[in-house]
Amino acid sequence: MPLLFLLPAGVLVIAFFIWPVVNTILLSLTNLSTANFGNPDFVGLDNYSTVLSDRWMPRILGNSVFYLVATLAFFNLGLALVIAVSTSFIPQRAADGIRLFWLLPRITSPVVFVLIIQGLLAPGPYGVLSQLTGVSQSWINAYPWTVIVFANGIIGASFGMLIFTASIKSIPDEQFQAAAVDGASQMFLVRRVILPQLRWPILFVTAYQSLALLSSFEYIMLLTNGGPGFYTTEVWSLWAYSEAFQSYSGTARFGLGSAMVAGLVVVALIVSLIILRLFRFNDLVTKPKIEVN
Repeated sequence: MPLLFLLPAGVLVIAFFIWPVVNTILLSLTNLSTANFGNPDFVGLDNYSTVLSDRWMPRILGNSVFYLVATLAFFNLGLALVIAVSTSFIPQRAADGIRLFWLLPRITSPVVFVLIIQGLLAPGPYGVLSQLTGVSQSWINAYPWTVIVFANGIIGASFGMLIFTASIKSIPDEQFQAAAVDGASQMFLVRRVILPQLRWPILFVTAYQSLALLSSFEYIMLLTNGGPGFYTTEVWSLWAYSEAFQSYSGTARFGLGSAMVAGLVVVALIVSLIILRLFRFNDLVTKPKIEVN
């Protein structure tokens, strides 16, 4: 009977998660492209060898790591924690207004959001920043990584802000009241009461956002499309998309793109294991010790 209840969910997992992974791996072993669509040849691990021997692969891998670490540290975790904690110590109405403000980029269409950023950072006389500083230049081309991390970060920060705010709200008021009676400062409350109880939410946001950043590329494609220059801001997922659907030679190489995606899955698994190890996942799921007098 338990297996019968699990059957609908199992079918969905197989159809939408397991089968796409298996199909991607199978495609990565072929030379499927627009030139031989419908009649691909089995090429074994040639696509993987092509990816590993590509001269730009180390740079793209480095870009992916930088994009992940910078966005996660400064915005998706750092800024999200700052907003969630700081709004917990101000009046409710003002706190709700600040949180609503940070949700605006997330609920805005990516294309509209990027158009706004491009308008702000365009060369003079149209760009707002160029007018304010008196320096007429394309700020996106001058500081591409800063713009990309900022654009993705202020969107990702809203997700962490919601998770952390809900977690702080779930902490019993008695703990804050007891600390206040003992004369604890707000900084002491943050260090000794709030942050220790946010380990699970921080682990979740870190793992979820890391995997999301590894697979996301839409804002990079809209802002710089991997440039300026050769692969300056190209990340792994954008590289795979470009090879599979936007090859400069005019031949979309689906097999090669599938091999890149399969490699990205392996990288994501490694990143997930590292995160679980850093947060001591086994300790978090260990049953709490109960003292019996």
